[in-house]
Amino acid sequence: MNREQIRPEPGPALLDLYDTALPQVYGYLLARCGRRALAEDLTAETFLAAVVAARRRPPPTMSTGWLVGIARHKLVDHWRAAEREERGLHAVGEPADADDPWDSHVDALLAHQVLDAQTGVHRAVLTLRYLDGLPVPEVARTLGRTVHATEALLTRARTAFRRAYREGGTR
Repeated sequence: MNREQIRPEPGPALLDLYDTALPQVYGYLLARCGRRALAEDLTAETFLAAVVAARRRPPPTMSTGWLVGIARHKLVDHWRAAEREERGLHAVGEPADADDPWDSHVDALLAHQVLDAQTGVHRAVLTLRYLDGLPVPEVARTLGRTVHATEALLTRARTAFRRAYREGGTR
């Protein structure tokens, strides 16, 4: 018998983790996308991806943090797909006014509405940088971009967010 044959099946460990991690994974997604149905769909996708990953040899070290990482990637994938779809439906908007001062007081509900109305790539970069607190190089790696391209994207995303926020969330 070789080592591969005597390894325990990862399924039971993943089921145990599911019970404890589900509220955290769902809460993570809901806080970032703001829509229950989408958070539920992405949570299901997260756990399906975890099942696939758990069957790999060697299986990953399963933890709540590992599942939240999968959830983050599922959310970014969703925003990328939404961005591709939106690009096909909408023309590019007017350039932002770079000289606008920014009000430091942000209404959380309005901010979520404004973030939800942003393009997929803008939602992704703003969420990863400001909600998840990732440094720009990590955001760049997650989005598959260079650091300089990510910095430029952050600038455009912040400008678009500010404009929409000042307009009260209307597009």
